[in-house]
Amino acid sequence: MTIQIKKTKPKPSIVFNTYWEFAAKRQDVFFERLSTSLPPWSKDPVINTYKFTNAYRVADRVSQYLIKNIIYKGSMNPDELFFRIILFKIFNRIETWEMLEKKIGKISFSNFNFHKYDIALREIKQEQAIYSAAYIMASGKSGYHMPSKHQNHLLMIKEMMKDEMPEKIMAMKRLKDVYISLKKYPSIGNFLAYQLAIDINYSPLINFSEMDFVKAGPGALDGIKKCFTSLGDYTPEDTIQMMADSQQSNFEKLGLSFKSLWGRPLHLIDCQNLFCEVDKYARMVHPEIDGISGRKRIKQKFSPSSIEPINYFFPPKWNLIPS
Repeated sequence: MTIQIKKTKPKPSIVFNTYWEFAAKRQDVFFERLSTSLPPWSKDPVINTYKFTNAYRVADRVSQYLIKNIIYKGSMNPDELFFRIILFKIFNRIETWEMLEKKIGKISFSNFNFHKYDIALREIKQEQAIYSAAYIMASGKSGYHMPSKHQNHLLMIKEMMKDEMPEKIMAMKRLKDVYISLKKYPSIGNFLAYQLAIDINYSPLINFSEMDFVKAGPGALDGIKKCFTSLGDYTPEDTIQMMADSQQSNFEKLGLSFKSLWGRPLHLIDCQNLFCEVDKYARMVHPEIDGISGRKRIKQKFSPSSIEPINYFFPPKWNLIPS
């Protein structure tokens, strides 16, 4: 992805520097937690108090589970691989996947049966939420006309498989093409289509650079509005690209020592996510700066589920060597 030459560049606000400071601090937490040290992992009281995702999307809990337990565990057959990724990410909740496995056994496309999965998910709903709160999933009712959201989504997955989506995606030339193909299905909007494209790109099905394409989500748009008083002639996506391209110079200008992911710099998906997190962080440190949503509080407090070092696993094709 490249930025076309624009006449007027974005004008930074006071939150612009905070973006880079937050990125460095949050990445410091990642490495502190990776070691055997005990919490607190930061000297920043806001980061210690509230829940923020990692600077790198791939390092987050759900992404790590997807890579280790869904993508690289099980059949590498394209149909099976695509089915597992989409089924997991539609709900985006580890607990849903694990409960579903307990009820139906091994999850695979070869044993997929709408009624069997429907019954299991209805039973799980009696005990816990089946969808993650990370982003809102549209019901898909307009496309499949079923009373329950999960029923519509099961039918959507069934339609994707009937459309031979795994084979079509493997033949695509750009990450943006994957995004466009996913967006055609009911309940998959712009932001979700981009997130799913990134998830599929962790797998052996495709191998595009995360610098090829980006789509700003609602949270990122909030963060962008706080970081800039004006975007000039830039789109939100141009702005994310600008941040990725200028990261090194901005860290150096502010005297920040940013620890990359073992040599991997922030990519477009990471800079997009950081805008979401800075939107939240700024509610505490820059309460006078308004975003689009007008939210003033951070809902989720941070409570470590484990203080044990995390065994990180990244897509082998990235050739990252954690040390």
